[in-house]
Amino acid sequence: MTVPKVIVIGKMNDIVIEKLQEQCELKIWDKPTPIPEQLLKDWLKNAEGMISRGDVKVDEDLLSHAPALRVIAQSSVGYDNVDLDACTKHSVPFGNTPGVLVEATADLTFGLVLSSARRIQEGWEYVKEGKWDSPFNIPLGVDLYGKTLGIVGMGNIGRSVAKRAQASGMEIIYHNRSQRDENEILGAKYVSFDGLLEQSDFVVVLVPLSDSSRQLFGKKQFSKMKSTSRFINASRGAVVDTEALYEALVNKEIAYAALDVTDPEPINTDHPIINLENILITPHIGSATHETRLAMATLTVDNVLAGLNGKKLPTCVNNSVNYSSML
Repeated sequence: MTVPKVIVIGKMNDIVIEKLQEQCELKIWDKPTPIPEQLLKDWLKNAEGMISRGDVKVDEDLLSHAPALRVIAQSSVGYDNVDLDACTKHSVPFGNTPGVLVEATADLTFGLVLSSARRIQEGWEYVKEGKWDSPFNIPLGVDLYGKTLGIVGMGNIGRSVAKRAQASGMEIIYHNRSQRDENEILGAKYVSFDGLLEQSDFVVVLVPLSDSSRQLFGKKQFSKMKSTSRFINASRGAVVDTEALYEALVNKEIAYAALDVTDPEPINTDHPIINLENILITPHIGSATHETRLAMATLTVDNVLAGLNGKKLPTCVNNSVNYSSML
């Protein structure tokens, strides 16, 4: 019996690598830098499975160099780097990892809300710089209690963030492409996009990146927000016009921004937004816990092994793919 050949792009937990190695022959690129294009194309010539990551563009060109490919999986929820139509055309199912990272990402998102309100990072810098010389000369933040949290993109992560916010006594409003009854049960009120911008003390962005959401937040949107509002993005950097956000912070159109994602990503250290006092940026750590990354890697491997065996992926995105042609 021929052992299937699988490409692994990205560092993964030893436990899941061992699980893959029991059934597959692996070629692994575990460096943080992008895999060289020619090396990837060479590996793809006889690869039957691939574990990808966000810095690999999965499109018609890549698939044309992979005649034997039967499955692609990625250890993330987002897949804006993947052309699903091209995958379906080549009868290659693509799997992602929804669900398993909801709570970790919600923790981080609400942590950014809390940090933006209570100036936790600034407080630490204040101590490190030796400025804490009196109990009467310390940074002041704002309360969460009684404030309005507006969530743009009320999916599973948004609902988990809403529960955390409710525990802090916040009012929850949201905007989605469509109103959902279960959100009303949570006590979250559906409002228009403009209404959310105008009413919210904290705006949290959790939408997937798509043509319709790219640069959803620009100069016009920031101008509609309260001058005291705080902007939190834990979705994708390209949902925001970075230059417009910079101008809104400099001109005090909004009070603060806390970002777990940027555009570009990583953000250039010479970008002027880095030096502002009213911003906090974390390096895309929404799902970055030991437990969650292991769960994501496990689901990714399960997706790959299912595809190699001609079975439906546990979390297949392009469900219309023709599995029978894979056998």
